[in-house]
Amino acid sequence: MATWTARLAELGIELPAVAAPVAAYVPAIVDGGLVHTSGQLPFVDGALPAVGHVGAEVDPAEAYALARTATLNALAAVDAAAGLDRIARVVRVTGFVASAPGFHAQPGVVNGASELLGEIFGEAGAHARSAVGVAELPLNSPVEIELVVRLRD
Repeated sequence: MATWTARLAELGIELPAVAAPVAAYVPAIVDGGLVHTSGQLPFVDGALPAVGHVGAEVDPAEAYALARTATLNALAAVDAAAGLDRIARVVRVTGFVASAPGFHAQPGVVNGASELLGEIFGEAGAHARSAVGVAELPLNSPVEIELVVRLRD
């Protein structure tokens, strides 16, 4: 089997540097055979490319792309904690969407994360998931993504 690192290269995707925590936590923890990431925002070069609520200041299509970016940040945290090529499967994705009143398409936004994981990991990227609408997220981010992945023995 080719490595996940090779698969990223094949897709033309580069993992970013691990985003610096914005409070008192670490980006990812290895516990037994699992890696749990902290919620990752869609930082690009240390800044949020968009802020606000999805369905108001942020278009759902833009939020979908931001969920992809946040997922790459989560994968960077996994890579730093345990090594990307040790991933056996993606177990769970939790996506939080800062939602304007009346916005109910959170699953479509979080598909940005889920579909990216499918592109990279194929069947090993199939996962359980929650897509949660919230009033606010840290730093006025439109989305936040958490991952749980299982490592190879």
